[in-house]
Amino acid sequence: MRSVTYSMGVSLDGYIVGPDGGFDWTAPDEEVFRFWIDEIRDVGVHLLGRRLYETMLYWETADQDPTLDDSNREWTSLWKPLPKVVFSTTLSAVQGNARLVSGGLAEEIERLRAEPGEGDIAIGGATLAAEAAASGLIDEYRVVVYPVLVGGGIPFFPRHERRVDLELVETRTFSSNVIYLRYRVAREAAS
Repeated sequence: MRSVTYSMGVSLDGYIVGPDGGFDWTAPDEEVFRFWIDEIRDVGVHLLGRRLYETMLYWETADQDPTLDDSNREWTSLWKPLPKVVFSTTLSAVQGNARLVSGGLAEEIERLRAEPGEGDIAIGGATLAAEAAASGLIDEYRVVVYPVLVGGGIPFFPRHERRVDLELVETRTFSSNVIYLRYRVAREAAS
């Protein structure tokens, strides 16, 4: 069965954006960007909320920029054809290889898991990930921790009142002192 992964950059104090809505501190250096390129290769479909979708729209036309470097061109060549599912109640249309869904996240994930297909089902955006986490649908948390404290904003981890045990699968420290942590949700074996 396809895994559902939640992966984003986060400040050391746990936020994906700061109190002012900024996330300029997540701008990756070449080494971290190469890591993100390698990560997206394992994704079969990406689920996004409206805000992240709008942020990522840049990559739908970035390949038209003649000043784009090779790494950005490679990212664009992987991101642009990747199937995307956008969850929004305010958008009326989406662009590129995306489709708009206003219905339930759990139903969409179960439908995607039942379809033949390869690659992870990636979730981007804290609101969407919080909904998936509350329903126990996230299989892996992949956290790219930046060495900065932003003091507030939108948290990476949802604030719900339930415990989730995790198993450490992988760690990596980059030369920029950014740290990657990959955890699998510990699930009890079915009896």
